[in-house]
Amino acid sequence: MVPSSLPIGESAPDDGRLPESALAQVASQPFGAYVHVPFCVTRCGYCDFNTYTADELRGTSTSDYVVAALAEIGLAREVLPDAPPLNTVFFGGGTPTLLPAAEQLRLLTKLVSSFGIASDAEVTTEANPESVDANSLLALRQGGVNRLSMGMQSAVPHVLKTLDRAHTPGRVTEAVAAARKAGFDNVSLDLIYGAPGETVDDWRRSLEAAIELQPEHISAYALIVEDGTRLARQIRSGELIGPDDDLQAAKYELADELLTGAGFEWYEVSNWSRGDGNRSRHNLGYWEGSNWWGIGPGAHSHVGGVRWWNVKHPRAYGERLASGLSPAAGRELLDEPMQALEQVMLQLRVREGLSRGQLSAVADQAGEVFVADGLLEPGQWIAGRAVLTGRGRLLADLVVRELTA
Repeated sequence: MVPSSLPIGESAPDDGRLPESALAQVASQPFGAYVHVPFCVTRCGYCDFNTYTADELRGTSTSDYVVAALAEIGLAREVLPDAPPLNTVFFGGGTPTLLPAAEQLRLLTKLVSSFGIASDAEVTTEANPESVDANSLLALRQGGVNRLSMGMQSAVPHVLKTLDRAHTPGRVTEAVAAARKAGFDNVSLDLIYGAPGETVDDWRRSLEAAIELQPEHISAYALIVEDGTRLARQIRSGELIGPDDDLQAAKYELADELLTGAGFEWYEVSNWSRGDGNRSRHNLGYWEGSNWWGIGPGAHSHVGGVRWWNVKHPRAYGERLASGLSPAAGRELLDEPMQALEQVMLQLRVREGLSRGQLSAVADQAGEVFVADGLLEPGQWIAGRAVLTGRGRLLADLVVRELTA
């Protein structure tokens, strides 16, 4: 998913070209594609992503979006003639499965014909439980999508209502069963904890329900109250009570306890998988600083130390591509110190951590304090790596901030 706000950067060239320094790094790095499908039936009160309902898109259809996205894939091929075959493709949103399966597969086919695809590539689509059925799941699986990321969020009706989710808890069970029947052997469930009114027992119930469905992967994200959302207004007015930090910490610890006990391993602060082979390879590409092209309104891309982002609205996105222009709204070039800093920020969040050699002398001294405080693994630190403890994961933002200061 893509944040609705765009950063401030320099202008991007209308033809989408990249500096030679970035192109020189393309062939030697893993390459993925993210496809942002910005459509939702309704807007959830907590959501700050670049999404649009039908009422907000009068005059712009999903078919118009597909035509524009196909054009951007063509542009990407022209800009990156030496890109290696895709090792991951991720359809995110929004709700990608609001597109007919044939249209999603049309985009996937264009990506594969343009860039090629690795024989073991991971191809993921996000889905809501109510946006798929047996026929659409079978079509997607037979068309090459091999990983399903389902937006479960909660198994408790009053929590789903607070989050403005349309499905019932039972619908998740039905959707996962349909996915298994269609041939999906890599299913991920997304959960959110910390909704107003959610108790620890509610959260336990959601975790246990997710585990019972036996997915290969579970993501558990703390609810963040974003400015400008309906949820933020409800909390500000006193209609709802915002998340409590201590309660959020208790819920994270409960997630780690139950998921670990059920055979999952944490590999990123908010993500657990049944073994390394079921990690989200696409998201790992983000955390490892790999190259990817983001297709769609508001999508972000990164290639060879250049980051850019597309215009947000589907109409503006389509108009630029129809005129033969890149949809990029702006970009920034990351120098070597900035790239190194970002690698520290990202790698600290994963289970393997990072080499102490990547830290400055000041950061290394701060790391010694974090080891003493129980936030970094002492054995790993002695062996030359900075790896978060369970308590350290609760304070990951603090550790990252201090080690990148």
